[in-house]
Amino acid sequence: MHYIDVKGLTFYYGEEPVLQDISYHVDPGEFVILTGENGAAKSTLIKNTLGLLKPAKGSITISPTNAEGQPLKIGYSPQQIASFNAGFPSTVLELVQSGRFNSGKWFKRLTAIDHEHVEKALKSVSMWDMRHKRVGELSGGQKQRICLARIFASDPDLFVLDEPTTGMDETSRRDFYQLLRHSSHVHGKSILMITHDHEDIKEYMDRHIQLVRKEDTEWRCFHMHS
Repeated sequence: MHYIDVKGLTFYYGEEPVLQDISYHVDPGEFVILTGENGAAKSTLIKNTLGLLKPAKGSITISPTNAEGQPLKIGYSPQQIASFNAGFPSTVLELVQSGRFNSGKWFKRLTAIDHEHVEKALKSVSMWDMRHKRVGELSGGQKQRICLARIFASDPDLFVLDEPTTGMDETSRRDFYQLLRHSSHVHGKSILMITHDHEDIKEYMDRHIQLVRKEDTEWRCFHMHS
């Protein structure tokens, strides 16, 4: 089964073509990266895939269920998510705990399992020791990491991550790629990640999809590398 299955997607901004005839898929247990010279086209493809933008033509199928037959849960991290300002009142722990509310838990007390997911998620991005700090006091890279922890805490089946390692140092990035590989290969998660850092990531990923521009045109077509 495919968690994402896109066929023949074409998208325009006004009169200008941005994507033409794009087809790709992402499966459970697979860590896929998406690269390409034009930043806008990659994010635009993700937003079309998730239904945030409407393509001119093509079909987009997101599986309604996961491999176990439960409703599919998606964790999406858009670019520049980490722009909480200094006045942002929440603590790191509170922000990451809010990721558990995706499961219809609004106004219900968090259970021991919820707290376990939150602790595991914060430890996975090395932010557990900073859990009582206010989000607004953190550096850009730290904010990015807690936003990722919030997604991990929600325990999605499909991760869609747009440049998630912005602001991280090399060690943190490699730890994060290792975590994604473990999530996909051991826990059957499906990961689609936009990145420009494809040299560092080669040993961790399963598949590399590259957006390229055709000669003498504005169209962008798709090349896939295993």
